Amino acid sequence: MTTCRERVLSALGRQEPDRIPIDFGATPVTGIHVSCVDALRRHFGIWSGPVKVHEPYQMLGLVEPDLQKILGLDVAGVTPRKTMFGFANRDWKEWRMPDGLEVQVPAGFVTSTDNQGAILIYPEGDSTAPPSGRMPSDGYFFDAIVRQDPIDESALDSEDNLEEFGAVTTEDIQYIRGAVEDARSTGRAVIANFGGTAFGDIALVPAPFLKHPKGIRDVAEWYMSTTSRRDYIHRIFSRQAEIALENLAMIHAAIGNSIDAVFVCGTDFGTQTSSFCSVNTFRNLYFPYYKRINDWIHANTSWRCFKHSCGSVEKFIPSFLEAGFDILNPVQCSATGMAADELKAKYGDRITFWGGGVDTQQVLPFGAPEEVRAQVLERCRTFGPGGGFVFNSIHNVQARTPVANLLAMVNAVREYNGQANLV
Repeated sequence: MTTCRERVLSALGRQEPDRIPIDFGATPVTGIHVSCVDALRRHFGIWSGPVKVHEPYQMLGLVEPDLQKILGLDVAGVTPRKTMFGFANRDWKEWRMPDGLEVQVPAGFVTSTDNQGAILIYPEGDSTAPPSGRMPSDGYFFDAIVRQDPIDESALDSEDNLEEFGAVTTEDIQYIRGAVEDARSTGRAVIANFGGTAFGDIALVPAPFLKHPKGIRDVAEWYMSTTSRRDYIHRIFSRQAEIALENLAMIHAAIGNSIDAVFVCGTDFGTQTSSFCSVNTFRNLYFPYYKRINDWIHANTSWRCFKHSCGSVEKFIPSFLEAGFDILNPVQCSATGMAADELKAKYGDRITFWGGGVDTQQVLPFGAPEEVRAQVLERCRTFGPGGGFVFNSIHNVQARTPVANLLAMVNAVREYNGQANLV
């Protein structure tokens, strides 16, 4: 009998497994909003109290082992020791969402309310520092708050944009070793996010995890700097890569090849219809550092390298491949030039598509269950043959997606796989 891990490894090796493997909840870009995890637990009769929010920036719900088993998930995840707001996932307490849903959050999840009714969250749980995230009064997740001092060109120092990158500590290593052991014990394939290898990810540029970030922290200013201050960005990326390689060596010494894939970077290069930069800019500014990281991983480990980039990124895929990425996520098939059949035909023998299973902008949240079923079956028929496909929705399952549609999605994969429907 094929194990979950063997199934995923076959897919990653672009060999067709016994059935299409499924991931939900193993990474910060393949997760499920806490409202949907809560709804699924209630539907299956396994609700035992408020669901834990393990990724508070996007308010992703923890998919516990009982729900993992019901959904037939094949991947387990290892997350960094601290969240996007700089506090650890521990010492859980109850908290109420703006729509009234009761959830569990870590002790460091400290909030206040502004004069517009929006919820403000504080870095490291320190309410004496300026808030670093904001959830609107009718919202379901946080947006980063830009906290940037006026820029003095004469005093601009690339070290200011490197303050969040440092050597992994003994505590970090102990946490990683334990988290990897726990994930491996599930029998599932393991993907880990160690942090520190994301070059220019705009979710990280504002540094919501730091109390008083220095350097260039405004997203618009950062984008302009990739053109107007390119030498500055190169200095950041070069030093960041050095630190990352030192950390990866220490992590690998601690865990060896106990993981199967590593989340390298979530920097987005695509929009709905175009891209944030040209291929030439990508190759000049980002490519060298991705390649350094991926080359080290491939030379020293058996890990596969995972690249997340939303939007229209077909023109970047040859460079992603040359840079050493083995996996592409979220495979936004609705974006320009991202038709599923064309991607599979052109790149299916060289890269694994981790995502692309169903659209989360329109079809999954707003379509009828039969529309969801039809799209999922179509994507399975397109991406599944010959391996190279791990089923996931196109990015995280969004808040308040109907349970009927979630069931239609999972059941369509099970139908393709020749399994009985969940009820």
